[in-house]
Order: sequence, then C-alpha cells, then structure tokens
Amino acid sequence: MISVSDVSLRFSEKPLFKDVNLKFTSGNCYGIIGANGAGKSTFLKVLSGELEHDTGTITMSPGERMSVLKQDHFAYDEYSVMETVLMGYPKLYECSKARDEIYSKADFTEEDGIKSAELEAEYGELGGYESENQIQQMLSGLGLEEEYHDKMMSELDESQKVRVLLAQAIYGNPDVLLLDEPTNGLDIESITWLENFLMDFENTVIVVSHDRHFLNTVCTFICDIDYGKITQFTGNYDFWYQMSQIMQRQARDQQKKTEDKMKDLREFILRFSSNASKAKQATSRKKIYDKLADGLEDIPVTTRKFPYVNFKADREIGNNVLTTNKLCYSEDGVQLLKNFSLTVNRTDKIAFVGIEHNAITGLFDIINGVRKADDGEYFWGQTTTHAYLPRDTNSYFQNDYNITEWLKQYSKDQDDAFVRGFLGRMLFSGDESLKKVKVLSGGEKVRCMLSKLMLSGSNVLIMDDPTNHLDLEAIQSLNEGLIQFPGVVMFTSHDHEFIQSIANRIVEITPNGVIDRMMPFDDYIKDEQVTELRKQLYEGTGKKIKYRI
Repeated sequence: MISVSDVSLRFSEKPLFKDVNLKFTSGNCYGIIGANGAGKSTFLKVLSGELEHDTGTITMSPGERMSVLKQDHFAYDEYSVMETVLMGYPKLYECSKARDEIYSKADFTEEDGIKSAELEAEYGELGGYESENQIQQMLSGLGLEEEYHDKMMSELDESQKVRVLLAQAIYGNPDVLLLDEPTNGLDIESITWLENFLMDFENTVIVVSHDRHFLNTVCTFICDIDYGKITQFTGNYDFWYQMSQIMQRQARDQQKKTEDKMKDLREFILRFSSNASKAKQATSRKKIYDKLADGLEDIPVTTRKFPYVNFKADREIGNNVLTTNKLCYSEDGVQLLKNFSLTVNRTDKIAFVGIEHNAITGLFDIINGVRKADDGEYFWGQTTTHAYLPRDTNSYFQNDYNITEWLKQYSKDQDDAFVRGFLGRMLFSGDESLKKVKVLSGGEKVRCMLSKLMLSGSNVLIMDDPTNHLDLEAIQSLNEGLIQFPGVVMFTSHDHEFIQSIANRIVEITPNGVIDRMMPFDDYIKDEQVTELRKQLYEGTGKKIKYRI
C-alpha cells in the first residue's frame, strides 16, 4: 500500500498540485488522468521518489517492492534482452550474477561450494529456475518474437525496446507497479495481453494512459488531476466521465441560478438604494449580492479543453466510392500487398486492423497518390473527394509558416479572422496561432492536420493512426466527430474504443489474403470463424499471433 499525505509540488510560482491525500491499496488499479500539463507523469515521478515533493509524506508498506516502467529507451543498450527483463527484479538479478560469478571461478574452494549452495537455495526461492521461461512467455505475449529474445537491446527498434522495458517493469510480481503510457507503441494484440495480465495482477497498479478502453478494462479507481487537486473516483474511466459531466452540469446550473438571483438583487439595489424607506433593505441585499459574487468566482471551471472536431462534406457521396483491383506493392523486397481488391460502399466506416501495419500504410498511400502500386489499379467515384491524414505528417511542416499562414493554404476563406477563429476551436488561441509550425509537438501537428481535413469539405476521410500523440480530450472529440460524419471513413488505430465506436466494417490484411467482415470490432475479435480463418492465413508465415486483434 502507498499512502500520500498532504503532498504538494510547486513549479516556479505555480502549484502543480496541493494538499494531496490518497491511499493506493493492493488489488486495485488506479488510472491517473488530467489535461496536458496537469502533472500526471510528474505525480508518478513523485510517487517513485525520482522527483522530490515540497511538502507532505509518501509512505509504502515495509518490505514492499516498487517497479517503474522506464522511459529511457537507450539505458540498457549494452545488455541482452533477457538480462534487461531480469533486471526488473533486482534481488533475483543480483543473486543470478553472484551465482554465475562463483561458478566461473577457476579455483573453486570449499567456501565457494558452501556459498554456491546458499545462492542456489535463494535462487530457487526467488523463482530463478522458472525465470527464463516466464520472461520468454512475457515477451511473446507483448509481441516480441523468440528471434529477438537473445539479441542485444541496441539491436532493437524503438517499439521493440518499449515491449522489453514493459516486461522488465511487470516481471517478478512487484508489490507496486507504476506505468506511464504503457500502451504506447503496442499493437492491439499486445494491449489485450497487457490488459489480461493487469486484470489478474493481485498487487497495486498506478497507471497513466490515454487509451480509454485500456482504462475501462483495468482500472478500479480513477484519480483526476484538475484545479491543482487530485480527486479519487471509484470505477473506471467511463464512470468518471459520466460523473464529471454530471458535476459540470450541476456547476453550470448552480452558476445560472446564482447569476439570475444576482440580476434580481442588482435591479432591486439600483431601484431602491436612493429610497430612504427601502435603503436598509437595499443595503441588506447588497451584502447578499457581494456574497453571491464571491461564491460565483469559486465555482470551478475545468482545466480540460476539448477541441471542436466537426467534419462536413461539401457534397453528398454517390454509390461508387472506391474500387481497388488486384493491387500489388512491395517495399524493401517485402511484398505488402498481393492482388488486393476491395469495394468501398457509401455507408462504410472501415477499420483496417491486424499486425500488417506497413501494408495498411502502403494501401493508404497508394489510394492517395503518395506511392505507386507495383501492379493493379484503383478507381475513385466521380462524386468523391478524399482527404488524408498520414501516419507521418512531418513533410507537411517543413516550412517557415506560422500556424495561421499554414492553415490558410488549405482554406477557401482567406480572411485572417476566419482562420484564427477556426484555430481557436482547435485550441490554438491568441499568440499560439502565430507559433512556427516547425516547432509544433506531435499532438499539435495532428490537430493542424485535422483542421486541414475539416476545411477540405471531403466526403471520404482516410486516417492512418490519427489517435497517435493526441490527449484524451482530443481523442474524445475526434471520436465523436467521426461518429457524426455522414461520409465514408477508412482508418486504422491502436485505440480499441475508437475502433469499436466508429467502424461498421472490419478489414484485416494478412500475408496470405484479406478478411473482410461487415460487423463491429468487438464482434469481429470474438467471431470463431474469423479466428479459424486467421489461423489459416497466417500459417507458414513464421509470424506467431494470438488469434485476437
């Protein structure tokens, strides 16, 4: 258990959070949420001791071990994958090193024999004999295949390192587990494995995540950082969201009642303040007015900001949308698309899922004219206009424009006031709209690209992992915007909730064919026929998959 008592942290003159009192108990998973800059990751660093707090105390039950998901992806480059994971359980790792060291001695003494027997006993008690198998199962569950288990960390790419560091954090059954954005870089299969692991985990988990489905699946409590406070709610993210909406509505209703009452009081004061017979009543009401005015300022306004995402098509789409006919495409000698054929209907919202991410990106690039297919053809319907949000947006921002100038390139209305007003709805207000696009963060670039798509008036939207880099508020707004959009959507995402709530059709590209089903995502992953078909289509490819998305 972790107890947090009267903890405060200040950056410069501004308190990030103040007088925090919380208890994190065994058997529960706590989701830490809040607007960008609210201090979610900072709070985890305070809990882990990496960052000193200004006031208060943080205590953990004696003898308990805390494990933290490391954020430095280069810290273990000189170690092997297996050794890096083992280091997540320091006591076992030190025992293993001492054991190996004593057995490597050329002159093995009787004293060494006694010491080795002690080490063997300790090694067994700590689960050392099962460690190799457990680590391999964990790495495979997180999507890192066996061929990488004996490699050096320096040989892995960024997404593979993330998986190893996650395995390191959860290995050895820590008493307290701190995870900062653990689903970043994971595909949906690996996220599902992690969800199942955490649901069975019997100790304390404290997690920061932007993945709503993940938070809904694993969390028993939500800790909301807002107004410089951390408030704990029982339940998962959806429960918190519904409660927060009710609380905000109540706050607005109370504010409206207060304002109405103040208006009546103000009219009375103005009417009778000069009337001698009513002066005393006017003075009394003035005191009530002042008290209400003070209270009005205390009504909290959330620090969260939701961008306004609303896609409108300039023209209605016809029956002929998109047809691809036997598209073939290879990249670096690897065939990604083989005789890929697809007919898109006017009511389709298609989620492209599965582990063949490069194939999906290749398809999206081809139908948007970014790349050329090796063979085959595709046809857009005459009534279609399509807009594209690619996975990598950097090429759009290699110029000296500020945000306003950048967006004007794509706006029919060239009035600065219109463009700035539009940017304001996307949370680029005031001087922020004059920021150079070269220095924008990943999330800011995505919001710019969404602005571009909204201004396009297209009736077909193609999005390659649009939820990358976005915070929960932006994801929620985009999610609702695409649900309301009357046109066609073709997209891929690692956000389970995003796919389930938008898509009415699922397409999975595999090395040996395509699975295409008119059904919601949750039905797709539970469908026994789909599961059996996936087994057949991946058979012989050397790609080990759990037959869930």
